[in-house]
Amino acid sequence: MKIRFTFFLTFILFALFTTLKAQDSLTIRKIYDEALVNGKGYDNLHYLCKNIGPRLSGSANAQKAVDWSKKLMESYGFDRVYLQEVMVPHWVRGEKEQAAIINGSTRIPATICALGMAIATPKEGITAEIIEVHSLKQLDTLGEAGIKGKIVFFNRAFDPRFIETGRAYGTAGDQRRAGPSAAAKYGAVGAIVRSLTQIIDDYPHTGTTAYTELKIPAAAISTKAADLLSKLLKENKPGSIKFYFKQNCQTLPDALSYNVIGEMKGTENPNNYITVGGHLDSWDLAEGASDDGTGVMQSLEVLRILKTIGYHPKNSIRAVFFMNEENGDKGGQKYAELAAKNKEEHIAAIETDEGGFTPRGFGFTGLSAASLQKVYQNWHPLFEPYEIDRLTAGGGGTDIEPLKAAVSGVVLIGFRPDSQRYFDLHHTAKDIFENVNKRELELGSAAMAALIYLIDQHGFQ
Repeated sequence: MKIRFTFFLTFILFALFTTLKAQDSLTIRKIYDEALVNGKGYDNLHYLCKNIGPRLSGSANAQKAVDWSKKLMESYGFDRVYLQEVMVPHWVRGEKEQAAIINGSTRIPATICALGMAIATPKEGITAEIIEVHSLKQLDTLGEAGIKGKIVFFNRAFDPRFIETGRAYGTAGDQRRAGPSAAAKYGAVGAIVRSLTQIIDDYPHTGTTAYTELKIPAAAISTKAADLLSKLLKENKPGSIKFYFKQNCQTLPDALSYNVIGEMKGTENPNNYITVGGHLDSWDLAEGASDDGTGVMQSLEVLRILKTIGYHPKNSIRAVFFMNEENGDKGGQKYAELAAKNKEEHIAAIETDEGGFTPRGFGFTGLSAASLQKVYQNWHPLFEPYEIDRLTAGGGGTDIEPLKAAVSGVVLIGFRPDSQRYFDLHHTAKDIFENVNKRELELGSAAMAALIYLIDQHGFQ
């Protein structure tokens, strides 16, 4: 009798499991059909890029983007749409930068752009001998005797051996973030940093530099100009090559801005939240299409898709357009601060800030190895038909990172699209709408909607 009962129970559980899997599969198919047939993200991105454009924190365009985003969310009829106030840095680039490599009587124009949060040169610019280094440690070896009164040229290239290009960005990024102040410690008068990209072209890549109390003017130089400068330094006697650059940036008082939030209320656990988001601000050189217009429009699409297919979530789901990821992360910090203050329970937070390219999968932080293995076993069959089945340890993002310390138990998830083209565009004048592929963008929206559906239904089981 006992054997029969055990067999019967096993059969019932298997049947229930099979039914649930079939239901999950059907819902995910609905999600993809809605995204690929009726997707709105591409058109919304076009408006954001072409009608608003660059959205650096504190700027008039950033405020226009906030106002438009709130109205757009309201037009979709979500349960709640609101703004979170946040004070943000207000840095402005000023007039276009100028630069030249000086080889005797020959002046060769060089393409540069001021690094974010950098200070200006004197009005007449800076002209000085330039010295090439490939690491911050090399500054310690040269010391004041080798650096004082000179411009330091940080020329460490992307390591091409990394398949995931974000890892190359990570290993090269310290020279941009910390290099200028590190050079200033030894008396450098300026810093020029090789653009953080693997492509060789004449587009400089901006990005924030993090000053200590020591500040010198700092700019990014295009990879093409960096290679030429390095070549001339090797071919000529030490001290014979000089560099000139002029930039007019300044930091104004902090400005009031906002995170923009749309919400679908949970039917069972309304104080439990699943967040999906990207950042609304962008650098000032272009339209901020891939960084991170695609991310915010995909996050909005997640909610629109789920609402359109008639899905009623158990837990509350939020789309968050964070402000100030590029040069301060004040929006992410404020979101986490208020989540803790309001005693919200956060199940998961997903960030999309690696471009709107072909989705490959997701990275998870906050799951044990056993839990991640279980997630992989249960979700891999559902994700494999859509080619988003790379489910790996390690994920998150700048905007959601503060949640880890603010609330307990949250799982941070990074959306992982194909990475090969992202740093061709990242922080440059090429980051425009025309470089976004409609289908890739829509596939990413569907991938995140499918993931959120499974988390909402099953947790991390």
